[in-house]
Amino acid sequence: MILEAIEKRYSVRHYKDQPVEEDKLAEVLEAARLAPSGSNLQPWKLVVVRDRATIRSMVHAIGGQQFVEQAAVLVVACKSGEGYNIGHRYDGAVVDITIALDHVTLQAASMGLGTCWLGNYDGNEVRALLGIPSENPVVAILALGYPDESHPRRPGVRKALDELVCWEKFTG
Repeated sequence: MILEAIEKRYSVRHYKDQPVEEDKLAEVLEAARLAPSGSNLQPWKLVVVRDRATIRSMVHAIGGQQFVEQAAVLVVACKSGEGYNIGHRYDGAVVDITIALDHVTLQAASMGLGTCWLGNYDGNEVRALLGIPSENPVVAILALGYPDESHPRRPGVRKALDELVCWEKFTG
């Protein structure tokens, strides 16, 4: 069942003009809440943006990507405190936030919703638009809504498993 959601999930860049129902949005956000995090610190805060005018005003901050305006919801993930110190090498907050958002993408796909990870954004501009304090940097943004399936999905060619996986030791 999970693999089915993974196979259905893709980066949606065309959305229907249709709001996401409150119960579906709550379920998607619950998936984030249940995501694992180092020492269960859950070092994130999600800003859920549904206001059409606010979403329109965010297009510039999100690299001018016009399709963002079509999304019913934007989920802006901010760091909220320190994450678990992974191997005494780095703060794991970004890893934990990424896991939480991936739970969102998979839950959304399982419910017929679409998402798109938005990496091209000006974090300072997004923070200013949404009143996010400077101590809470924006880590990632997801567009969320109903996919407009009248636009063809871009074919995604994935590498073969043997190109991605090594057994027992690292090989070329």
